Amino acid sequence: MEKILVCAAWPYANGPIHVGHVTGSLLPPDIFARYHRLRGHRVLMVSGSDMHGTPITIRAEKEKVAPEVIAERYHAINAKAIADLQISFDLYTSTHTKNHEQITQDFFLRLLKNGRLEKKATDQYYCTSCKRFLPDRYVEGECPHCHAAGARGDQCDSCGETLGPGELLKPVCQLCGSTPELRKTDHYFLRLHDAVPALQAFLADKAHWKPNVRQFTENWLAEGLEDRPITRDLTWGIPVPLEGWEGKRIYVWFEAVIGYLSATRELSLRRNEPELWREFWEDPKTRHYYFLGKDNIIFHTIIWPAMLQGHGNLVLPHDVPANEFMTLGAQRFSKSRGVTVEIPDLLRHYPAEAIRYYLAANMPETRDTEFSWEDLAARVNNELVATYGNYLHRVLSFVQKNFGSVPPAGPLAPADEQIRRRIEDAKREVEQALEACQFRRALKAILDLAQTGNQYFDSVAPWALVKTDKARCGVVLRVNLELVRALLILAHPFLPKATAQGWGYLGFSESLWSLGWDRAFSAPLPDGASLPKPVPLFAKIESEPASPFAAYEGMDLRVGKVLSVRDHPDAAKLFLFKVDVGREVQLVAGLKGPYQARDLQGRELAVVINLQPAVLRGERSEGMLLAAEAGDVVSVLSPQRSLPPGTMLRGGLDLVGGELTFTEFQKLDLRMGELRRSGTEATVEAGGVFPAQAPSEAREGLVLVAIAEGRALVLTSADGVPVVADRPMPPGAKVR
Repeated sequence: MEKILVCAAWPYANGPIHVGHVTGSLLPPDIFARYHRLRGHRVLMVSGSDMHGTPITIRAEKEKVAPEVIAERYHAINAKAIADLQISFDLYTSTHTKNHEQITQDFFLRLLKNGRLEKKATDQYYCTSCKRFLPDRYVEGECPHCHAAGARGDQCDSCGETLGPGELLKPVCQLCGSTPELRKTDHYFLRLHDAVPALQAFLADKAHWKPNVRQFTENWLAEGLEDRPITRDLTWGIPVPLEGWEGKRIYVWFEAVIGYLSATRELSLRRNEPELWREFWEDPKTRHYYFLGKDNIIFHTIIWPAMLQGHGNLVLPHDVPANEFMTLGAQRFSKSRGVTVEIPDLLRHYPAEAIRYYLAANMPETRDTEFSWEDLAARVNNELVATYGNYLHRVLSFVQKNFGSVPPAGPLAPADEQIRRRIEDAKREVEQALEACQFRRALKAILDLAQTGNQYFDSVAPWALVKTDKARCGVVLRVNLELVRALLILAHPFLPKATAQGWGYLGFSESLWSLGWDRAFSAPLPDGASLPKPVPLFAKIESEPASPFAAYEGMDLRVGKVLSVRDHPDAAKLFLFKVDVGREVQLVAGLKGPYQARDLQGRELAVVINLQPAVLRGERSEGMLLAAEAGDVVSVLSPQRSLPPGTMLRGGLDLVGGELTFTEFQKLDLRMGELRRSGTEATVEAGGVFPAQAPSEAREGLVLVAIAEGRALVLTSADGVPVVADRPMPPGAKVR
């Protein structure tokens, strides 16, 4: 029995995970771990949220909250998304635990004692306006190599070059926009320059690595390594465990990789097996696999091995099967740059296994691949549903309907024997591919076997054979059931829930999981076992999910200029308005008391102009003026700056048209929300914090938002002018 530690790169807890995370560091290790567990090996799979990265502190400073608030918010969101996607971590933790802090500090002190760390004075960007040293991601500018904008203080994402202090052209402080200067500060450095011989020896037997991973690592070693700073002038993160260093923290790239060790030790404590971690970290026969995107290669093939060698007595990486990038519109997925398809959103519209199938089939193992809504639907519908799922259901439903149980065995024809050989070939191919972390190759072999099954089923024509030779029909159907069994086992690491359900249709008393890989293949089909009526395991999907804000597309919200306002003749608290909304309409509104008529004369207000007309105390009302309420405070809503009457205030929503009933309007969740930005990402505080869709022109502040499916949409004009209240209102105030 092998011992395997599966490590997945830690996503920053500064926003929801996206498909780039899944194809790079979440789905590949899950498939790999599920396969090896099914083989009966001892497997631990660990990771968690990186809570100390500078993207978190940047976002926290822009939202004016503590970094821990941001980190805990997105840790919870991402942990749920990972579980909903059926990713099977033994432990998904975070770097913000006492356990991780202690182990990181112990690791630091061990390297210091072993002479692997050195204190040096170094240049670092300092913002005179903010009066602070700036971590690398707090500084952006022009790359000196490719001249792309948006390069960070330590790296350019466009060309991949690593940058040192002072190399960035036109540097700008991310917090205040001023130009920082370079100042000296003391930090500890990991001594990499003298680690090259040991790293070359480590790399010597890694012929099984992906060619691009090995070549990239060899090139770095051939160029020589520079010592790398491992502390920073920060207040968020793990304190440097030395007297006089209270204002500095251990830098995130150093402590995050230690998370693989600290997570394993945390798991040992949770299981009340305090020595379990030693089995996986101190036994040289244990194999460690690290799954990540290509931008993380050097941290796992050079820096982490150098740290482990400096520590001593810990297992080095066996394989680092890094993937290339999945792109969107030819751009790399990036939370900070707003190029994203977020997993929580995707899961709201598509089944987890449809997502798993597409991302595995399109996994960027050797080159970048492009995410496409059309391709997602095409591959799921044509491959998962029409080929794989269709074959399973054809066989299972035909057998159940015509036999009700597993048919008895009988003499096999040459075509039947060929199918059995084909099953063995596919099993061998999938095993070899999964052992080598070649998941697309494994999935293709599974799909090819399903196609073979469809062809075999058609060739034996059981619908005709059952009428002329039921015994022979039972034999060929039994062979088809053997093929179905193989397809369920082979696809289980990819599609765990559906294949477990499909296994239940074969009549076995034991689950696929309890049987394991080899026994599940070799166990005889349960002769005569009653078969339940199957249901299709997969369903077709649409090419692009409907907007969560589709319900709001029936609301026609526009700028209305008040032409006149007077008291309602028969109601003490109502006003009668004449309003220009591109045409003149009459409105009735209960604003008398909170406002005087003169306060509203000539104002530009937000008006729903397609509300079904109603007669209120004898006067016709042809729409609704929007107002926010919080306790006794009522505030009308207006565009943030003057706009022509009739201007739409609907953001990017399409207009469905037609009348909106008052009941339909009441179902809409309109609130005042505090819009905040961090880079290209936006959030809204509106009685809870929601990821937000907002045009870049919309300024931060209290604005009108629509809430749906845990998200917020800032309602604006086409050129980004939001709707605001004319009186102070708390975030979350309801709008009617």
